[in-house]
Amino acid sequence: MAEKRGTKTKRSSTSNNKKKEDTTKRHKAKMLEALEKTNGVVSRASRIAKIDRSTHYDWTNPNSSRYDPDYHNAVDEIQDFALDEVEDALFSQIKDGSTAATIFYLKTKGKKRGYIERQEIHTTSKDPDLSQLTTDEIKDLLKDDE
Repeated sequence: MAEKRGTKTKRSSTSNNKKKEDTTKRHKAKMLEALEKTNGVVSRASRIAKIDRSTHYDWTNPNSSRYDPDYHNAVDEIQDFALDEVEDALFSQIKDGSTAATIFYLKTKGKKRGYIERQEIHTTSKDPDLSQLTTDEIKDLLKDDE
């Protein structure tokens, strides 16, 4: 009798694990579908799929025990597609003559050609030029301030 109980418990445990895996697969598929509908916006997709955001992030976090590399890759593909869509929209605006879109593009993609913003700060301070002083002279000045 003891052997039968042990076998039955083992089968029951295996059956429960299979059900849990199937449920997780369905949840992941539901979340991926919602991510596609929302262009990869996790908060909106999680509301649609009725799956907690933290669960989604566990599935995409390599340091999580719940990490799923296939799910992670599928999420990356959805987000890449959304980025492609936004880039297309940006280029449409540039072609339509949008100065703001053109400037944005050049600031983000044209850096190697010199399209970057720099802040130049000019001071009118009358502080002495310390670059010509020796280390001992600087130490003496600092002692005077104490």
